[in-house]
Amino acid sequence: MADTKGDKTVFRSLGLGGFYGGGAEGMVDVKDGKILRVRPFRFDYKYDRKSIRTWKFEKNGKTLEPTWKSMPSPFSLAYKKRVYSPNRIKYPLIRVDWDPNGERNPQNRGKSKYRRISWDEVTTIIANEIKRIHAKYGVNAILMQGDGHGECKTINTPHGQPGILLDHMGGFTLQVRNADSWEGWYWGAKHVWGQGVQGMYWPAHNIVKDSTEHSEMVLFWGCDPETTPWGFTGQFCSSLMYFWKDIGIKQVYICPDLNYGAAIHADKWIPVLPNTDAALQLAIAYLWIAEGTYDKEYVETHVTGFDKFSDYVMGKDDGVPKTPEWASTKCGVPEWTIKALAREFARKVTSIAHYFGGGYIRGPWSHEPARLEVCLLGMQGLGKPGVHQHQLSYFGMPRMEGLTGTSFWNPEIMERLALPVLSSVANWQESVLPKTLVHKALKSEEPLKFMGTGAIEASVAAQFKEHEFPLPTKDGARIRMIWTDTPCRTTCWNGGNETEEALRSPEVECILAQHPWLENDCLFSDIILPANTHMEVEDIVTNIRQGGQFADVMLCHKAVEPVGESKSDFEIVLEIAKKLGYEQQVSEGATTEEIQKKVFEYMNLDKLTTWEDFKEKGYYLYSAAEDWESDPAGFSRFAENPEKSPLGTPSRKLEFYSERLAKHFPDDKERPPSPQWIEKSEMHDERLSSPRTKDYPLLLMSNHGRWRVHSQCDDITWTREAPTMKVTGHDGYKYEPIWIHTSEAEKRGIKNGDIIKIFNERGIVLGGAYVTERLRPGVAYIDHGARIDPIIPGKVDRGGAINTISPDGVTSKNAVGQATSGYLVEVGRVTAQEWEEWRRENPAAFERKYDSDAGLRFDAWVVKEGVK
Repeated sequence: MADTKGDKTVFRSLGLGGFYGGGAEGMVDVKDGKILRVRPFRFDYKYDRKSIRTWKFEKNGKTLEPTWKSMPSPFSLAYKKRVYSPNRIKYPLIRVDWDPNGERNPQNRGKSKYRRISWDEVTTIIANEIKRIHAKYGVNAILMQGDGHGECKTINTPHGQPGILLDHMGGFTLQVRNADSWEGWYWGAKHVWGQGVQGMYWPAHNIVKDSTEHSEMVLFWGCDPETTPWGFTGQFCSSLMYFWKDIGIKQVYICPDLNYGAAIHADKWIPVLPNTDAALQLAIAYLWIAEGTYDKEYVETHVTGFDKFSDYVMGKDDGVPKTPEWASTKCGVPEWTIKALAREFARKVTSIAHYFGGGYIRGPWSHEPARLEVCLLGMQGLGKPGVHQHQLSYFGMPRMEGLTGTSFWNPEIMERLALPVLSSVANWQESVLPKTLVHKALKSEEPLKFMGTGAIEASVAAQFKEHEFPLPTKDGARIRMIWTDTPCRTTCWNGGNETEEALRSPEVECILAQHPWLENDCLFSDIILPANTHMEVEDIVTNIRQGGQFADVMLCHKAVEPVGESKSDFEIVLEIAKKLGYEQQVSEGATTEEIQKKVFEYMNLDKLTTWEDFKEKGYYLYSAAEDWESDPAGFSRFAENPEKSPLGTPSRKLEFYSERLAKHFPDDKERPPSPQWIEKSEMHDERLSSPRTKDYPLLLMSNHGRWRVHSQCDDITWTREAPTMKVTGHDGYKYEPIWIHTSEAEKRGIKNGDIIKIFNERGIVLGGAYVTERLRPGVAYIDHGARIDPIIPGKVDRGGAINTISPDGVTSKNAVGQATSGYLVEVGRVTAQEWEEWRRENPAAFERKYDSDAGLRFDAWVVKEGVK
């Protein structure tokens, strides 16, 4: 690292996963104390290429191997615009009409503005609030909202630091983070194969190599490898898809939208209606059984419950054979296309690919398509050469020397350095509340009872444990204070408008948020504290997810001094701890370098290099394991011998009928022992067969955004110029694009670029019309996770935050995951009368300062001294 007159280059992990290490490595050039540019990382910056062993895939005369330059996303390379965003919180704020010693006016959260306050004054108020809440209600009356999405940091974890202090003070109620991009696999697939990281395919070593060598076709089911990977590991997936195309692997995309991956790589696009994949999957199984084209020998030796599954598929149970003709009426795919897909799937060695799940796997009853996916793979010999479920380059790449299969989930690092971030804390935290039920807990007068917490690291058995909130003990308490460093509950999870209403509950006496940017749930807080970005702190990050290329660990030196009065998340908690007498307990007296060295040792790097060499280079670059090519691929050992290499199910085999579900939930019609098609339930009525389609005839598809990760990076001026990032309205406001098919737009008189509304009985979200044939009819599409900008809080949102109108219910009765895609909506033009009514009801919403290039501004919500 060179440093002359403030000029330097520092290393930074530019992924936005926020935990489990980093990804999308970059180099940050600083000049005169300001970020000059962010550029791809040079893996050979301090290493001789010949000293690093690399992996290599070869087939049909083509070769794929790592490049020596990282492949961050465009928004990662533009991240200096995020650091210097006009929406950065520059100093502590307190809501103008919230008085800790008087009227608190909770009804005005999300409506009233803020005034500046000093760090000394605000930390005194917070310390007094914590002591008051503890004395009056008990420690569990404080809800700690720590999450996972955020910048890659380890020491200065982006989420969860408040839990360290609160834990020393006796405890807290933990908001448990659910497996939001894996909901279906977590609540469904685990009951078929009994294991898996968030319910997905695990172990997964070498399945990319194996598919390269053996797969003839890959089904990209609800998958966009040109979008979702950008935010976590960069753009290597794109290289892999081009390589697979070059070596002749057929790529079939099954999704409602012709997404970016499909537009570039697809040999075939099969547009399916959102949240109807289970019907398509059942029809494939029907055809295989009817035509005898499944792997009978494998099913006989590796599967239990096939007879019960088959009886349902063939209609012996309910009198309804799940034929392609039947499925076509549900999923919108022509019956002849279903038949062609089923027959080619059976004829060719086929894997299924995802990169997380997005809208495909987080709708109502999403555990059913997840279970059916595993059943289909099982019927074709799961674990045999070329037959896998892929999480693409996130998992499944070759093993690195010095990293074992468990290094990815290093428990010591988690416990000491990211303790409250992780949902595994729910294994010992007494008072817990799933993130998907927070709005109900704040509103309900009755105790909540729920099965499982949704903790992403929890075992299958944890799904059968009943919890109650508040605790039915003397320590039980309703939520009276919320401390959040993950302010995206309203925009990224279920029932956003319900959550807005719940946050205005008079029973919640104080809401404290710490965050770098004034957005989303910050607007519903009473106190807001400015947090650093990862460019403003010293850290160490374990980039061992690879992103498909190299694994490494890097020292991340501070690039620039903090913007305004911002502090790191750790420093914020420490300042409050000082006022409470817990400074020593929180800091443990350790210096940053001492903690960095602990991480170095936790990663067993002291066995591979020296601390001195690591400090000099600034990073450690792993070689591929010498014997990586001989590693078994995925479930290959199970496929070869299920007796010697059993699965984690009770039967030790693939369970097409789950005895555990039958035992624990005998009356569950939404998640029965064998996967089924669910038309309607008490929890959800979101099918096209619903009477509600008279008013809301479209199914909503909501996926990860291409140009941001949830709301992160929404304010980067360069990417906002992309035509599919924002649509500029006639009022100069840049709206979130709402995709709609040309035929549906014509019916509604909508033209490209119009300001339109997407709505149902739960509220209205505004957007800009993107009229296209890259979306099948019957569907409305909008990216998930935009920043909230309320016109009428709880009713009308201008920012495009689609989850404000998602169902407030969970995945199903006994599965507390979110259901935020595949529900009923309508789309229409915004009338002049509606504009007038909204302006009359809340004129302040149209008078806020707005940056046409970056969007929402920090000072739009701040009252200057002497100015109302």
